[in-house]
Amino acid sequence: MIYTITVNPSIDYIVQLPKVTLGQVNRMSYDTKLPGGKGINVSRILQQLNIPNVAWGFLGGFTGDFVKHYLAHEKLQTAFTSVSDDTRINVKIKAAEETEINGQGPTISPAAVTSFKAKFQQLKPGDVVVMSGSLVPSLPVSFYRDLIPLIQQQGAEFVIDTTGQALLDTLAAHPLVVKPNHHELAALFNVSLDDDEAIVKYGRKLLTLGAQNVLISMAGAGAFLITTKAVYKSTAPKGTVKNSVGAGDSMIAGFVGTYSQTQDPLASFKTGLACGSATAFSEDLADQAKISEVKQTIKITPYA
Repeated sequence: MIYTITVNPSIDYIVQLPKVTLGQVNRMSYDTKLPGGKGINVSRILQQLNIPNVAWGFLGGFTGDFVKHYLAHEKLQTAFTSVSDDTRINVKIKAAEETEINGQGPTISPAAVTSFKAKFQQLKPGDVVVMSGSLVPSLPVSFYRDLIPLIQQQGAEFVIDTTGQALLDTLAAHPLVVKPNHHELAALFNVSLDDDEAIVKYGRKLLTLGAQNVLISMAGAGAFLITTKAVYKSTAPKGTVKNSVGAGDSMIAGFVGTYSQTQDPLASFKTGLACGSATAFSEDLADQAKISEVKQTIKITPYA
């Protein structure tokens, strides 16, 4: 089973209008409400791939009910921990320029944290826990890292989709996969990555530090998969980019979901690429049909 953790979910209220004039009444031409949160995005893509998963995290209030009901409508299995405060609302304004106004998130009590951590006792060998997304101010910055021993003592694997020092701090515990982009990889080691050779060199350093698999995305320049046995490069599939939100989460979902079933990094890389690109080419997260369509165009070659 794959479990996703979204500590600070949201309703993403997306509004579209030609332009925003401050100090005036602005009338939107389109709006929609979607469940937000990186772990939830991973679960929604896994659902499109028909891969069993359960979404964990914290939900509260009428906004939390919206998220829960939306995911239930998509037949997604959830086991959220209830909190007394409302789940946040993030406003995404799409006008001449894109503007986001993100909520802070609820206060999570010590009792809610204890109840949440009790869920980890049900983990089994072969399970994978995917932790991603922002924390709420009431939780320590080490919250995700502190969950790793609870996962590993049950014999399960983990993935943390994070960057910077927080990523480096998890490598000694051997995450199943890490996914920096080439800019984040350069920042990790305070270097300039001017060519593929340099990218692969520093990607391999993440393996040396403990990662089991390394994905490095390079936007329109494609992506690398680096394992202890081989390095592969993919060109970026062609398509019109409509949505950057959730593309990275989709890539993680495709990789982890396929790997949990096949233990095959290359097949997992291909599915991850297809999911990430399909979401980028969609208005919302990709659906199964779009993922299958894009997957036919993925080209991967061994990197010498």
